[in-house]
Amino acid sequence: MDTAIAQRFAADWLDAWNAHDLEAILRHFGDEVIFTSPLAIRIIEGSDGVIRGKEQLRAYWSEGLRRNPELHFEVESLYLGVNSIVIHYRNHSGGLVNEVLVFGGALVVEGHATYLVP
Repeated sequence: MDTAIAQRFAADWLDAWNAHDLEAILRHFGDEVIFTSPLAIRIIEGSDGVIRGKEQLRAYWSEGLRRNPELHFEVESLYLGVNSIVIHYRNHSGGLVNEVLVFGGALVVEGHATYLVP
């Protein structure tokens, strides 16, 4: 993973989320993406927190955006891996979150939302 590519991705990711532009968010993800999130347990019935495929991810984030019209993120830091990045950010309620994103080529093929334990 190249630093400039990671920084550009994080900036695009942030802009898309803060604009609530679901299609712009999803553009970065492969069709067969696997995404995990503790919040998905409450939003996608029967998911056990695991979202499989871009269409299920679309449903999950669409509902999340609907439930949180005030949603806004601020990136705190960005971590670089071999084929991954971690976006450390603060959400609209002040919570700290890490989004761990694994790439297969130019697209995210696996992602994990993790939340700071109080």
